[in-house]
Amino acid sequence: MMSFVTSVCVLCCSVPTVPVKNLNGSSPVHPALAGITGILMSAAALPVCLTRPPKLVLHPPPVSKSDIKPVPGLGHCCRKTTKKQTRKGKTPEEVVKKYLQKVKSPPEEDCTICMEPLGGPSGYKGPGVGPVSRAESVGRLAQCGHQYHLQCLVAMYNNGNKDGSLQCPTCKTIYGVKTGNQPAGKMEYHIIPHSLPGHPDCKTIRIIYNIPPGIQGPEHPNPGKPFTARGFPRHCYLPDSEKGRKVLRLLLVAWDRRLIFSVGTSSTTGESDTVIWNEVHHKTEFGSNLTGHGFPDPGHLDNVLEELRAQGITEDDGLTEK
Repeated sequence: MMSFVTSVCVLCCSVPTVPVKNLNGSSPVHPALAGITGILMSAAALPVCLTRPPKLVLHPPPVSKSDIKPVPGLGHCCRKTTKKQTRKGKTPEEVVKKYLQKVKSPPEEDCTICMEPLGGPSGYKGPGVGPVSRAESVGRLAQCGHQYHLQCLVAMYNNGNKDGSLQCPTCKTIYGVKTGNQPAGKMEYHIIPHSLPGHPDCKTIRIIYNIPPGIQGPEHPNPGKPFTARGFPRHCYLPDSEKGRKVLRLLLVAWDRRLIFSVGTSSTTGESDTVIWNEVHHKTEFGSNLTGHGFPDPGHLDNVLEELRAQGITEDDGLTEK
């Protein structure tokens, strides 16, 4: 009997271990199914050595208050947002015209907003846009050069956050300073004495976001209606490296501009009128990467920098963050 057990152990050690998972590949299979799998594979003369999959690690080990340190280079450890930023008293037409150059002879192509020829009137017939003279019916965005009907750009601006900025619908170039509709809340950040997978040579920056439920304001999808805030406080992680600190500084700018979160419909639960992430990915899994929201992920920091750049936040913005 001892000989048989020894031979099985030797066989298992010489065969690559195969995690036993369910059909979606995320959690252990019921032990009975694992046993049946082993019997069937053994009957086919196939060696088998079954193991359980890695464990999901969402949070770091407990950290005492004395072990929590401020992020070097930042003279603070939290940031709050309260009321919606004050808007300048310019009309939508005045805001849009600020970024446009006049076009005397529109090209023979369509406006990509209304899909009508630029040489003709705008196809937009909705409210909020007054008549314009033919001389200023088409404008060219000063930086990227794309051309649109003035009435179409004003309609697009009225349908957005109306924050004094404008984003080209073709190339996404941002004019002015883009802000979002993130509800009031608090962002905390500090160093904890643990390393992330893939970053063994540095400690970890922990970010804690906390947004309470509330009532939607005029910048939200349904003003006056309550919104929910699920899963807060949300803990996120960055390596405490030079690039990790750069990303943190830019996230602080994004937080101040109310671009980290938004109010909308959750893509995971389908719930409407709730706080959702706003196209800047965060890592919420500390010690594993089973959900895709953890480490190691060599491209994560560069991806976040690109996502912030798409929101109009560049490395120059981070240089002023102290």
